[in-house]
Amino acid sequence: MTLVLESQLPLLIVMLVLGTAAKVATVTSGGEPGSLSRLGPAVLVPERWQAPALLVCAAGELVLAAGLLLTTHPLFRWGTVGFFALSTYVLLELRRRRPDAGCGCFGEVSAAPVGLRSIGRAVALAGMAAMSVWATVPGWQAAAAPSWWTAAGVALLAMLSPEIEELIDRVRYRAPCEQRPGPAESVTLSRLRSSGAWRAHRGALTSPEPYDTWRELCWRFFAFRNHDDDDVVFAVYLSGRRPAVRVAVVSSEDSDSLPVYTPVSA
Repeated sequence: MTLVLESQLPLLIVMLVLGTAAKVATVTSGGEPGSLSRLGPAVLVPERWQAPALLVCAAGELVLAAGLLLTTHPLFRWGTVGFFALSTYVLLELRRRRPDAGCGCFGEVSAAPVGLRSIGRAVALAGMAAMSVWATVPGWQAAAAPSWWTAAGVALLAMLSPEIEELIDRVRYRAPCEQRPGPAESVTLSRLRSSGAWRAHRGALTSPEPYDTWRELCWRFFAFRNHDDDDVVFAVYLSGRRPAVRVAVVSSEDSDSLPVYTPVSA
């Protein structure tokens, strides 16, 4: 049992250190204007506090990693449990309030919309941290004697990390998502029709074919009509094997209130 409790300490330390390094790199690299406003903790604060918020989060992760590595003090063990439990709550709130925002767990690499995998990873890490509370050795000693339980934890985290697919895509294409050629429209439409959002609204649509479609950055949008003559707009993320799908119903009254712009020829 002692071996099981100690086995996840190295993984927690590595994940915390990677999160720290990625957040610091994202802030110091600058990036395009407004890029931080789409990442995790930065979403929840005013623009001028976005970079400090990511740095404070990174500093907290580094302190926890150092405490787990060098000591067995319960402050760092329970602090890690609290950190990942709070992360789970924040990800759930982001998915509900800002479905376009990424978790920012590993900086700008985690810019994809928060999905069930990211939430599941936070839950798994909180569980690993809870297991490690009663470990009798510091992290460096547990890392010197890894076990099959450690390997199982690595496999679980790899399965729950969408950032791996993003990194593979970047190696293959060496361009950000918004600059890459997206999948064919028919492929994206098939992915939409296999989603839970589509099944929830399909019965209300007047036609299974969209009357309009367009792309904005990493999203492709499909517009349909429902039986109340409202617009039902689906957004499908263009990256990942199981892309995020979002939906919004815009009533005809809201549509009439929008300003009408005169097209300008290029």
